[in-house]
Amino acid sequence: MFNKILIANRGEIACRVIKTARKMGIGTVAIYSDADKHALHVEMADEAVHIGPPPANQSYIVIDKVMDAIRQTGAQAVHPGYGFLSENAKFAEALEAEGVVFVGPPKGAIEAMGDKITSKKIAQEADVSTVPGYMGLIEDADEAVKISQQIGYPVMIKASAGGGGKGMRIAWNDEEAREGFQSSKNEAANSFGDDRIFIEKFVTQPRHIEIQVLCDTHGNGIYLGERECSIQRRNQKVVEEAPSPFLDEATRRAMGEQAVALAKAVGYASAGTVEFIVDGDKNFYFLEMNTRLQVEHPVTELITGVDLVEQMIRVAAGEPLSITQDDVKLTGWAIENRLYAEDPYRNFLPSIGRLTRYRPPQEVAAGPLLENGKWQGDAPSGETAVRNDTGVYEGGEISMYYDPMIAKLCTWAPTREQAIEAMRVALDSFEVEGIGHNLPFLSAVMDHPKFVSGDMTTAFIAEEYPDGFNGVELPEGDLRRIAASCAAMHRVAEIRRTRVSGRMDNHERKVGKRWVVTLQGQEYTVQVNADRDGATVKFEDGAALRVSSDWTPGDQLAVLDVDGSPLVLKVGKISGGFRIRNRGADMKVHVRRPRAAELAKLMPEKLPPDTSKMLLCPMPGLIVKIDVEVGQEVQEGQALCTVEAMKMENILRAERRGVVSKINAGPGDSLAVDDVIMEFE
Repeated sequence: MFNKILIANRGEIACRVIKTARKMGIGTVAIYSDADKHALHVEMADEAVHIGPPPANQSYIVIDKVMDAIRQTGAQAVHPGYGFLSENAKFAEALEAEGVVFVGPPKGAIEAMGDKITSKKIAQEADVSTVPGYMGLIEDADEAVKISQQIGYPVMIKASAGGGGKGMRIAWNDEEAREGFQSSKNEAANSFGDDRIFIEKFVTQPRHIEIQVLCDTHGNGIYLGERECSIQRRNQKVVEEAPSPFLDEATRRAMGEQAVALAKAVGYASAGTVEFIVDGDKNFYFLEMNTRLQVEHPVTELITGVDLVEQMIRVAAGEPLSITQDDVKLTGWAIENRLYAEDPYRNFLPSIGRLTRYRPPQEVAAGPLLENGKWQGDAPSGETAVRNDTGVYEGGEISMYYDPMIAKLCTWAPTREQAIEAMRVALDSFEVEGIGHNLPFLSAVMDHPKFVSGDMTTAFIAEEYPDGFNGVELPEGDLRRIAASCAAMHRVAEIRRTRVSGRMDNHERKVGKRWVVTLQGQEYTVQVNADRDGATVKFEDGAALRVSSDWTPGDQLAVLDVDGSPLVLKVGKISGGFRIRNRGADMKVHVRRPRAAELAKLMPEKLPPDTSKMLLCPMPGLIVKIDVEVGQEVQEGQALCTVEAMKMENILRAERRGVVSKINAGPGDSLAVDDVIMEFE
């Protein structure tokens, strides 16, 4: 076994690999750019080597710099994580020439299956059903349009060396094919150092289901069930679960056996994933093989008890698999939500800045029990697990240079329903401040009827949120629970305030019992009757809710019991009440005396400033291109400029017809959120 492993990656996956290496007694080496000098993976590793400026194409994906770090530290093996150099055959070749072990598949397998064009050809030759498409290299946008017309719209334009949603575009017409080709080519070059593009038919209403395979160098290969990855945004996975609520055992076995056969056909050794599109009749079509560890691997680990990183390291060290197909049993259900530094209220655009508060829910271990890779039995009935894979910490910076994912929150439970409920509570308990993030959206998905039923496709987000995400309107029952809780909390805060002021001895009389609570357009007049164990909040219609909690004023997280059911609220102070976040809703809750509530209704509403004649930068980013000039008339939908942030290009378009009167930024300029890019007459 190795004594020292270098992790050629950053963020949460680098931290994840370090945890397993530490458990195995293996020393670790981190590499870092200028932007990651104080990153969590650097602090966790035994050693760390600086490798260059922030952009990945000047640091993390420069093979010579990584090789220098290996020589400096004497690392015997390299784990590439995912992204960056994980599927780069030249990197594997450089390691082999240096006598360093690559913790991944052989170079030939990377070349054969890591390249999407080559992998599709091999799959076709092996009589594996594949999606129609053009597998040759595409020289320019004109050829891309011609090929798209021949295949038939809609088409998917994809980077050959791509992954993680980078370098991918869906085109529904010639104009989108032309623009998508160039954007995909640019993103592919920046993210992977390989700008080759291919085009395939975009299958509508599909489910994205992938099979986890594990092979060794002794000819053994197994599959560890499937992962449902249908909830995606911009071809980037957001929610994953294992197993899939759609598959039956026969389809699972057929997909698994086909995946293993394909892996063996290319001499695969290590952990890998074979991705399929599955239609409503459970017909499945090979998409691609990812010759690396997947982002969503934790859900497979949670339902099988297999540490995939450990298995990768052992396979790389020449050990045979200690697990047979008969040892693999799927127990319970696991769900993963990806926490992204993206603002759902601004069309999920990237957000950067300092994490002024970062408090994940408490991690709890549970799930299938294995010992030395062998099945030992099921987890105790009723237990749930919470796992959070992360690469950040409170006070750290979220950079514009890298992928916006900052954590992967996972829950496991004996049933899917219990796993979803555990995830709801975990999301409500996850405190993140200082940046825009998608926690509210994730909470909304967990409550969405289609997700709860398991009836979703890769079009879920586009179909269910066609106008973007604008928060959640909670049902009446939830609003009453929150109103009662806020009334009880407000009473506690008012008693504390009167005690601090020292104005009266009888604090209860000073505070009073009757309050008017307003939230999400609803108004409730309540009476709060408190005792030593909590408060009974009575509504005007006679209904009453019992509220108990150890919340104290200033706490930003309130864990309450409302009529015997748990309720977790994120709490912020505003004038006359609270800012409350719960289950995807972000609301102002005012708690006023009856007379104050009457007067509040007479106050005029403050209107936002008019920015309709300005193009504001929707995210922190870099101006790549300006497509118009001063004095030019633009039409609705016309491209105005391109902004790059977190390795993704975003084309900003005109919302209406107008004439450009002023341009305030040019290519190469770095802008903050709401900086004015251009103005219109």
